[in-house]
Amino acid sequence: MSSKVVKTTEELVLPILEQKNLELVDIEYVKEGKNWFLRVYIDKDGGVDITECGEVSEQLSERLDEADPISEAYFLEVSSPGVERPLKTKRDIANSINQYIHVKLYEPINGEKTYEGELINYSDDVLTVEYRVKTRKKTVEIPFDKIAKARLAVKF
Repeated sequence: MSSKVVKTTEELVLPILEQKNLELVDIEYVKEGKNWFLRVYIDKDGGVDITECGEVSEQLSERLDEADPISEAYFLEVSSPGVERPLKTKRDIANSINQYIHVKLYEPINGEKTYEGELINYSDDVLTVEYRVKTRKKTVEIPFDKIAKARLAVKF
């Protein structure tokens, strides 16, 4: 059910975003407590503002009402992905070179399943991440297909 709702929502929202030169980052359809939430994350270079989120929400809400893909009551939320934006596609990764990222892996590389550091290169579907172990800088090469989740991260 959830994947069908996400797919239908994607089909409905993409033409709206293309018209406004916005990018679809992610869609979630999740139950939290007793409530269902349909969350659509959008972005563009320089970020999106509340007005853009509101316009997309209004137009998407109308299209969802017409298509009626969700039988139960739900809350629609359209927002920016925030500073810790998920990196889901190869394009997202390529656009994040020289940024600080957090990567979780399906299986360990060099005994670790999590890396956080600067993405210094991405080519041939391999990420090169520079990270610190105490005061030493190290690099790790991570094949794209080994990534369970990746996102931008805030460096402390």
